Amino acid sequence: MKILVLGGTVFLSKAITAEAVRRGHDVVCAARGASGGVPEGARLIAVDRNKSGAFDQLAGEQFDAVIDVSKYSVNWVRDALEAFGRTTPHWTFVSSISVYADHGTNELLPPLEDDPAEEFTAERYGSVKVASENAVREAVGGKEFIVRAGLITGPGDPSDRFGYWPARLSRGGRVVVPDSPDLGFQHIDVRDLAQWIVFAAEERVTGTYDSTGPVMPFQMAIGEIAGATAPPGTQLVPVREEVLKELEINPWAGPRSLPLWLPLEWAGMVGRDVSQALAAGLRPRPLAETALDSLEYERGLGLDRPRKAGLTPEEEQEILTAAS
Repeated sequence: MKILVLGGTVFLSKAITAEAVRRGHDVVCAARGASGGVPEGARLIAVDRNKSGAFDQLAGEQFDAVIDVSKYSVNWVRDALEAFGRTTPHWTFVSSISVYADHGTNELLPPLEDDPAEEFTAERYGSVKVASENAVREAVGGKEFIVRAGLITGPGDPSDRFGYWPARLSRGGRVVVPDSPDLGFQHIDVRDLAQWIVFAAEERVTGTYDSTGPVMPFQMAIGEIAGATAPPGTQLVPVREEVLKELEINPWAGPRSLPLWLPLEWAGMVGRDVSQALAAGLRPRPLAETALDSLEYERGLGLDRPRKAGLTPEEEQEILTAAS
């Protein structure tokens, strides 16, 4: 197959490209290339989707599948569909579970168009994804494979979220964890999601899927990560949510955060039913394997580097002192 990946230089799009090359496909990546190169065996075409005529260099080329991982722009999605939608038999669009306004009812957020003047909040991100999904269905209805990704983990993750845990646990000692016995956890290793996306292109799988792994208790997930990465004698110290909130510890991501922890009012985000994705071929690997490979990646970056997400040793000690 000849596959066009809109991206190919960072995390998921790079993993998709590597997997498609591994499986013997002819892969063209359309990206600026500012974030790095593409995996060996793929061809990079320098494309800036912010500019008109971005795809002129690819005019006349035919593809068996297009895989679009566009994050923020409905206009980018429409431009790609205009260029390749009519002639491409299978179209993958990577969306997000952030499209849901209510995880209990599966109600979607209202669609929103691009507006550079607006602050790009998490809610706006979800609404732009809804508009992008609608654009895909309108243009290539019946050929679309829409992947509503949840937390994507594994080597190469630029967010520092999941990697915080194997990195921190590998250092041992007293480790702050949220005391949230009712909180769930879901993730998908980037390599497993990439494998499924390429498989779907090969087999012409269509439809819209919540695309993450099965739900497990958050505390069990931390235990599995600790079992794979923590030295003997490591002590997990559960801290109540009230204490974390009083100390202004952020949930999910970012500085001064306990990554992947969510207050219970947001817990539906990690309670998605993924049975349809599993039935359609998604195959998640064991969490311990992702943790070990993520730790190796973290060590390559440097365990003591400044992080985009997590607690510094000083912040963690502040929590331990307050909770004692």
